[in-house]
Amino acid sequence: MLGTVLNWWAWVETVLVVILGTPVVALIWLFTAPFDKGRYAAGRAFRLVGVTAMRLNGLWRFRTRGTLADPRRPYVVVANHESYADVFLISCFPWEMKWLSKDTMFKIPCMGWMMRMAGDIHLVRGDRDSTINAIAQCRDRLAKKVSVMVFPEGTRSKTQEMLPFKDGAFRLAIESGAPILPIAVAGTRNAMAKGTFRFLKAKALAQVLDPIETAHMTLSDLPTLKAMARERIDMGRRALAAELGIAMPPVGATASV
Repeated sequence: MLGTVLNWWAWVETVLVVILGTPVVALIWLFTAPFDKGRYAAGRAFRLVGVTAMRLNGLWRFRTRGTLADPRRPYVVVANHESYADVFLISCFPWEMKWLSKDTMFKIPCMGWMMRMAGDIHLVRGDRDSTINAIAQCRDRLAKKVSVMVFPEGTRSKTQEMLPFKDGAFRLAIESGAPILPIAVAGTRNAMAKGTFRFLKAKALAQVLDPIETAHMTLSDLPTLKAMARERIDMGRRALAAELGIAMPPVGATASV
């Protein structure tokens, strides 16, 4: 009974925070758009709307570790993907990054409007033209000194095993010369499991890992770069999971897509 009440409260306060946050983000976008070409201020305001909703829901205890010496140095940020709650957790990091997201998210009232004002990048899965446009938009954000956030698994894994990483984020990093910034996530699977929108009580951690420079890499280095980032994230998430008391599959377990 208590869990049901808290779930309803989490939904009510999240919707209210999003609705009330929309005009705030709009005002910030309106006043900063002429000189903030990377939409850094509007984007950061949008992330803080999500962080506020997360702090108020009463069910989640989320923490992040790590920061950047220069938040305006653009990175291609990659992280493992456990649930929708990953977005709330990663938004707690104190710098702005533009998210590559499926187009259906942009169709949600208020939420989608803020994503557009923030300069997030939409992608229609399986559409080649949309993919080409999304890559161009990612390059544009990096050129404007704003990081880009990508889940290289492409979707949330149904199990504790990570899915294979796709090439896109790593190709983007090599071609743009931007470093890869890996982030390890653990615990969000228990906050909102795949296949449900029910809020559950959970503790989660996200940690910034050592960046991987790409300045001297070519596309022939793409498999190595991808494997390096995946291994670094896997080790990081296992360490965080152990700290949270979450059991993990053995190293080297193969994920099913």
